[in-house]
Amino acid sequence: MTDQPPILITGAARRIGLHCALRLLDSGQPVIASYRQPHEGLQQLQQRGAITLQADFSDEAGILAFIQQLRARTCQLRAIVHNASCWLPEQPGEETGAFQQMFQVHMLAPYLINLHCADLLRHGGPADIVHITDDVVRRGSARHIAYAASKAGLENLTLSFASALAPEIKVNSLAPALILFNPEDDATYRRQALAKSALGMEPGPEVVYQGLRYLLDNPYVTGTSLTLNGGRHLR
Repeated sequence: MTDQPPILITGAARRIGLHCALRLLDSGQPVIASYRQPHEGLQQLQQRGAITLQADFSDEAGILAFIQQLRARTCQLRAIVHNASCWLPEQPGEETGAFQQMFQVHMLAPYLINLHCADLLRHGGPADIVHITDDVVRRGSARHIAYAASKAGLENLTLSFASALAPEIKVNSLAPALILFNPEDDATYRRQALAKSALGMEPGPEVVYQGLRYLLDNPYVTGTSLTLNGGRHLR
């Protein structure tokens, strides 16, 4: 057993969040993982000893209920990693609902969790908040305006919280581009997506864990966004 405070990772039951949670557990780091739907990765986390908490960040009531659950399970946190994400198409007539839901997940949830749980990070040891944003905030998106805007808002929260919570708590963000294809992505889409970066590769989720590890381990970095885009800005 370990006396280390746990790291909270939101949206950790699948893909990148799951990988990072499992890698932290590999290192002996206790983890609290939130999930919205019980994906198959949830059982892996539970078998490895992670605390798993169901959470619906699509409205304020769900966010506040999660905070209450979290505070009932721990009195300290080593870090908060805001990985939960929502991608919705902006269909005609449904734009407002899509924007509101992505705003809730990408901005309101991190905002309220940071405000209401900062005291859990103030235990005298290393403490971090990491926002998982997106490389799209660098230039915006003509096709996914609401998604890009809400992720850009999360990027700005990094700056504000880094200033507000220093020096006890470091606050940074990771801004990934293509990390991991979905099984349903066809060959044409994959080829086009890979061509957008200078390195032209699907790196897999380990690169996100490596970026997270750097931010957690480096004591002199705050208010910074670490880009993981394979050189997309060079194209």
